[in-house]
Amino acid sequence: MKSLMSSKPVLWFLFLFNLVVAAAAPFVVDGSQGVMTAVGMGVVSLGAGVSLLKDGKQGQHAA
Repeated sequence: MKSLMSSKPVLWFLFLFNLVVAAAAPFVVDGSQGVMTAVGMGVVSLGAGVSLLKDGKQGQHAA
């Protein structure tokens, strides 16, 4: 499962999907629930983005 979660296609999906949901949640869901959904999805998106950047930097140094 760890190898699946760290694969580039999965990380890109997590990053983009959660970013879109985080941006849309306050407009779709009213009140504090929309804000908290946006925050939670944003955290997941940032985590995937950091993993993509970290993986990309390691790949550049190895070459």
